[in-house]
Amino acid sequence: MEPMRRAKAVVVVGPTAVGKTAWGIEIARALGAEVLNADSRQFYRDIPIGTAQPTPEEQAEVPHHFVGHLELEELYSAGDFQRDAVPWVMARPVSVVVGGSGLYLQALLDGLDEVPRDLAIREALNAEIQEHGLPKLVEELGQKDPVTARRIDASNPQRVVRALEVCRATGRPFSEFHRGGASERPFDALVIGIERPREELYARIGARVAAMVAEGFEEEARRVWPRKALNSLQTVGYREWFAHFEGELTRDEALTWIATRTRQFAKRQMTWFRRMPQVEWFGAEDLNAAVERARLWAQSSAS
Repeated sequence: MEPMRRAKAVVVVGPTAVGKTAWGIEIARALGAEVLNADSRQFYRDIPIGTAQPTPEEQAEVPHHFVGHLELEELYSAGDFQRDAVPWVMARPVSVVVGGSGLYLQALLDGLDEVPRDLAIREALNAEIQEHGLPKLVEELGQKDPVTARRIDASNPQRVVRALEVCRATGRPFSEFHRGGASERPFDALVIGIERPREELYARIGARVAAMVAEGFEEEARRVWPRKALNSLQTVGYREWFAHFEGELTRDEALTWIATRTRQFAKRQMTWFRRMPQVEWFGAEDLNAAVERARLWAQSSAS
């Protein structure tokens, strides 16, 4: 009797604007698979333009899951993603996972330690930001958890608040909860990374920002502006638009900062993915080779 084959997932990673969505669609079509989104910004409805969600046309080519499935008010952590995504992968013989959120991908591929939550502390921290600003909390995080302070985007209130929430609730650094070794996963994974020369990637980021504006990014940001304090909106693009709406930045300054901070974000993403030993890297011109690698791997009886 032939042994039951393990579920398989082809995981496509890389920085923002590198071309992950297109690659995911081509690989999924070749495998007869569906796509699981692992970009945490794309989980939320009401903000499809600024988060570069797959378009309706792209989603019509291949079914996409975990795209726009959350309300802006909902909190959704990497641990929540692990809980939901692992069964999704296990329910299919082969699937394609596409995303640039390193911690969420780590949760899926390696598992994460359970990280405590304390919503009362979180609310208090958010209130402190409103009263005193973010720099004071960044300073506190640097004292209590210098490892996390060096690693995260210190301009992102959501990341700073989450780390400090754990520090205050447990008396331990947030970084200690992510030190465990990889857990045995009930599926096999092939991780494909896409890379481009830096100047080419930065040009694509500039073009993407311009395309987003043409599609209505500013109007989308204005619609959600009244909810600007939500964790889901503490992200590149929306913060800059909100500063413009409130007179802190001119429109041109806001656009410049969106492009600049997106480039900075892409650099941090590449640093994260370069540290993942299982990634097989392909140049952006090597799509056909990546598709063939995924096809042969998916057909094999063992990864």
